[in-house]
Amino acid sequence: MLRDASGSLIHILLVEDSPTDVMLTLEAMEQYKVANPLDIVEDGVEAMTYLKREGKYADASRPGLIILDLNLPRKSGREVLRDLKSDPEFMNIPVVILTTSKSEEDVARSYGLHANCYVTKPVDFNKFIDVVHSINEFWFGVVTLPPVAPR
Repeated sequence: MLRDASGSLIHILLVEDSPTDVMLTLEAMEQYKVANPLDIVEDGVEAMTYLKREGKYADASRPGLIILDLNLPRKSGREVLRDLKSDPEFMNIPVVILTTSKSEEDVARSYGLHANCYVTKPVDFNKFIDVVHSINEFWFGVVTLPPVAPR
């Protein structure tokens, strides 16, 4: 299990509307023995409800890392990123953009909204698995993450 600088267990929030990409992410995490808890939400509205611990997410754990798709229904990943990085309660949670978009505008805009990392999803299964592994290796093996704020 991977922990933050204070020793707290790091929870991951995956914001992804593609069942295939969710499945691939889960397979990659299992293959590389990433044992950290992973919660999954399917759109931007649900992501914000989760993070604010509203409704069915009243007891949700605060994530230490968010993996965010840009192209989401109801509320785009761009809007979620903007809201997260402008809110003092959430601004220190690292956000990895994991999306199919290779658009220079999306890359620039995401970094302008303070994304911590921008990764384009490969279409090849093995390369996708490698990308998820690389994200986990970097964020949990190299980087020191901020302490998870108390509830």
